[in-house]
Amino acid sequence: MFEALSEKLTGTFDRLRGRGALSEADVGEALREVRLALLDSDVALPVVRDFIAKVRERALGAEVLDSVTPGQQVVKIVHDVMIEELGGEGAVPVNLNAPAPIPILMVGLQGSGKTTTAGKLALRINSRLRRRVLLASLDTQRPAAQLQLAQLAERAGVPSLPIVAGQTPVQIAERAMDVGRREGFDVVILDTAGRLAINQELMDEVKAIRAVSNPAETLLVVDAMTGQDAVNTARAFNEALGITGIVMTRMDGDQRGGAALSMRAVTGAPIKLMGLGEKIDALDDFHPERVAGRILGQGDIVGLVEKASETLDEEEAERLAQKMLRGKFDLEDYAAQLRQITKMGSLSGILGMLPGVGKMKQQIEDANLDTTVLKRQAAIIGSMTKQERKAPDIIKASRKRRIAAGSGTTVQEVNRLLKQFDDMSTMMKRMNKLGQKGLMRHGLQAILPKGMMQPGRPH
Repeated sequence: MFEALSEKLTGTFDRLRGRGALSEADVGEALREVRLALLDSDVALPVVRDFIAKVRERALGAEVLDSVTPGQQVVKIVHDVMIEELGGEGAVPVNLNAPAPIPILMVGLQGSGKTTTAGKLALRINSRLRRRVLLASLDTQRPAAQLQLAQLAERAGVPSLPIVAGQTPVQIAERAMDVGRREGFDVVILDTAGRLAINQELMDEVKAIRAVSNPAETLLVVDAMTGQDAVNTARAFNEALGITGIVMTRMDGDQRGGAALSMRAVTGAPIKLMGLGEKIDALDDFHPERVAGRILGQGDIVGLVEKASETLDEEEAERLAQKMLRGKFDLEDYAAQLRQITKMGSLSGILGMLPGVGKMKQQIEDANLDTTVLKRQAAIIGSMTKQERKAPDIIKASRKRRIAAGSGTTVQEVNRLLKQFDDMSTMMKRMNKLGQKGLMRHGLQAILPKGMMQPGRPH
């Protein structure tokens, strides 16, 4: 989401770190670059002014200008101020401290991902917190909106309120709360209608729904890709309703992303959750310190470990690791490994959580690392016979043509997969042969394919 901003800020900070001592002019020049980078990333002007003023005040303190590594100190100050702007340390959870059934009101404009987010939130509360959730669509404006939520509820494994034709949104809200009370639900998620733009009719409708449901949370769903428009939407909804939290969708997109930095300052409400894709489970807590780390090119190792622990099968991973170390790894195991990686989401998203990877962005793109490539590779392996998967050496020209046709790929792609697998197998055999002491003595050069660690070659 923050690639452009991250790239600019990382460049500025690399120059700062390289200086032995900093003058006020150095700090001023760096802050001008930070200011331009923030404005270019759609951060609201008043927020940029406040951000720069806070950083300048702390950066021009004697302890910074006289410190041993002043450049590093300024980077830390920018990092700290960014965390403050994003909402402070730690994620703010969705408030479930209220008598059951707890009403959660979802509001936002049409197209922001509100209905999808309602389904994701239902799955999250049901599976993680073990609470009984009822989903209710109050959207009588958009054709098939109620049916869409019913289908999402089915995918999330939670019930949805039966559709009754002709009811108003307020009547549906009252019925949802009544069903919630009578049938012992813990949480009722009310998905309101959106509009293409903010108007009085929309605000009046949401106010009336809020009056009859008395929600514990009024969550505004905004599309992070809409930049400054998302900030204006948040301001308008907050002035009319007094929102309690924000959910930012499409945070895995490639737009400028400054809206996230403006939200807290504009509304006073925390960003509680962020949507990171289309999958029903692609909804994460919003951790300001982790997001700040990613913007400044410092990665999010904690987030990566959490994602891995949630999605990866530990027993399967251990079994594959043991086979690799014994040199018994075959294409069937490789396919199992691909499935494990694909579960974690897009590879660019995973790599973005590693420190310093931002600088390698072009090389990563050139390497064509994407889940679609992994899926194609899985399809190629799926088109092989069991014998071919166990002994890839038998795959010659005619077999390659058959496998390519069966998987909807080309012979070149089949060759590429076999080459990758061969390189991996060679590396594992070398590792096994060297043992731990040999590996420590000779280093990576001893196991990587020839040419990979040549001078001048990026690694």
